Amino acid sequence: MSLSKKEVTELGISEPCELPITRRASALRRLDWSALIGVAPFFIFALVMMVAPTVSLIANAFVDQQGHLTFGNFADLNTPEVTGAFAESIRLSAASAVLGAIIGLGLALNVDRGIGSTKVRSIVMTFCGVASNFSGVPLAFAFVATLGRLGLVSVAIKAAFGIDIYAKGFDLASFWGLTVTYLFFQIPITITIMMPAIDGLRRDWREAASILGARSWQYWRHIGLPILWPSLLGTLALLFANSFGAIATAYALTGYAVNIVPILLYAQIRGDVLHNDSLGAALALGMIIVMAFANTIYLILRTRAERWLR
Repeated sequence: MSLSKKEVTELGISEPCELPITRRASALRRLDWSALIGVAPFFIFALVMMVAPTVSLIANAFVDQQGHLTFGNFADLNTPEVTGAFAESIRLSAASAVLGAIIGLGLALNVDRGIGSTKVRSIVMTFCGVASNFSGVPLAFAFVATLGRLGLVSVAIKAAFGIDIYAKGFDLASFWGLTVTYLFFQIPITITIMMPAIDGLRRDWREAASILGARSWQYWRHIGLPILWPSLLGTLALLFANSFGAIATAYALTGYAVNIVPILLYAQIRGDVLHNDSLGAALALGMIIVMAFANTIYLILRTRAERWLR
């Protein structure tokens, strides 16, 4: 049943205005072009800063120093020095990721459950945002001034307890020294990522568990941790990738004392003795594969965690 033009006018209903197909297609094209112009700076930035260097890196990884096509660069990766660097980088990244995730999760739970003031919580989250981006030479200098041989904390511990942490085997320019330094930005990243997931835990779930007789550990064992588990695993993957690709802090703090992939890569590209751009490109490509794998796991788990918390 259709209304006449007069009935439509009397009812105050505006007639549908249908554009011809050609005009609608033209309007859609104009809309698409305007949208593309708006995001063009982002695509240009991604092309110049990400796509082009990656393509150049892949091309250099398959040529030798004379410019001839070869797979020898990847065969050269199977040496004790390179495999040891990858093993040390994986060990360092895993240690800092696990410790950062555990400590960060505990602090995030305390911030969520123990701090009632919105202002204090805002200050904590602001600090986490700043600290998670504090790295490189400034972070290395800060730790030298704090935990170096004559650092503030090292001297204070020796004066207060008579304990020389360096005499006990601690060294800032070592595996564990570098791990402790990485925790400075790994822990804030964990807090920043886990807080939305913790906020998604509804308080009535805990109240219902308590009414049914569940203890605190039973609530976390059967309800809390299973819900937070995808977010926590995704955080571990992200922390691993973040630590695996860090170079400025490690190089400024340890030099060549710790054999990790980023420092070995720097030596191959910028060094005077080990200079080999093609081998460095192969090393970088290996790093990209490892970090892409870790980031893919993070994205998959983050999607699953978001589905849990809806």
